[in-house]
Amino acid sequence: MFTKKRLLKLNEPMEIVPPPTQKFTIDQWRLDNQARFRKCNIHCQLVESLIAESERICDSTLELTKTNKTATDYELKEKLADVKFVKDEILRHRKDVILEIDALKTYKARLIDGLSSIQENAAEICKKCLIAREHRLGIDLTVDDVEKELKKELEVISRADSIFTRTLEHTNEQIRILKSLLYYLDGDLENKDRSIQLDQRNLSLKETSLNLSTYHGTASLDPSTITIKEWDLHTDEIVMSTMKQMNSTRVLRCYIDNILKEIVDDLNEQKEKTNEAFRQRILETKEIKARLESQHSEIIKQANAMTQNITRLEKNIAEKEGFLALAHTRLGNRCHRPNLELTRDQVEQKLVQEVYDIRQSVAKLQQTLNEAHATLRYLLSMQIQLEEDINIKTNTLKIDEIECMTLRQSLNYHAY
Repeated sequence: MFTKKRLLKLNEPMEIVPPPTQKFTIDQWRLDNQARFRKCNIHCQLVESLIAESERICDSTLELTKTNKTATDYELKEKLADVKFVKDEILRHRKDVILEIDALKTYKARLIDGLSSIQENAAEICKKCLIAREHRLGIDLTVDDVEKELKKELEVISRADSIFTRTLEHTNEQIRILKSLLYYLDGDLENKDRSIQLDQRNLSLKETSLNLSTYHGTASLDPSTITIKEWDLHTDEIVMSTMKQMNSTRVLRCYIDNILKEIVDDLNEQKEKTNEAFRQRILETKEIKARLESQHSEIIKQANAMTQNITRLEKNIAEKEGFLALAHTRLGNRCHRPNLELTRDQVEQKLVQEVYDIRQSVAKLQQTLNEAHATLRYLLSMQIQLEEDINIKTNTLKIDEIECMTLRQSLNYHAY
């Protein structure tokens, strides 16, 4: 029983008795209070010093922050002014580029007009004139001054065609370069506008503005790699490139003006030479035709006179045949005289002489008649030849004066 009670007491929790409170002396109490007072005074002095330093730092940092912001605002304004100045400069050059593109397009249209004019009009007219003159007949199908001048005119036209084509290619290339430059200027202006918008927005922001944010990343907030010098060089390059292309364009336009004037002068000069050759040839052909027509009239008169002469000769020959028959008859009759009456008297001698003379006359008349027939045939052949020559000249005049000169009236070279 005792054992069980003892075991129960051992199982019960043990009570912890706190140690007795430490007792301090009066000196210790006094020393402790003094130490606390000193510590408190030191902390108060530190707090006052820290507050004063904090106020000084706040004031100085505020002043520095405001100074930095003022300087930053000033730099932003200066940068905005610089960018706007450069933008205005580029806009001015852009306007000049647009004007030059429009001017070059006008010059291009002039070149195309001139090219189509000489290809579709002038060259075709010259070729048609040469083809038409191939239909001249006979002796008129000659290599005359007109043909030479027409071929020269074709050479001048061909040379003008070549110059116009090359110049048109240069003009198209210069327009392409200007459009490329305009695209580049537009891109740079777009960048400048974006930069101006951003800096204007930055300039309008205040420390009290809403939607301000603080960056907590690790990457640099200054990703700029372009220096001011590089930016200035880039701007100078844009301006210099624009001015260079503008000068090239002006030189090209001046060149186009000069070649248009020179080519038109050459074409007009050759056109006048060809027309003068036509006029001289037409005048010469008309004179020859008039002379041929005069000769033709004279030949007709001569042929008519020769025809009448042949008729007269034939009539004379016919008359001589009657006289010859009369003489022969008389001689025949006198052959029947009897005996001694058949004498060679004066009558018989006269009759014999008459027959001889008549035969001689008929022979001369016949020879003259043959010559007259030959001459008439020659006159008739000459008449036919002259008629053919007149027809040839008429055909030549029709080709040169009517067809060719009518075609050439539509030749009109101007400054385009």
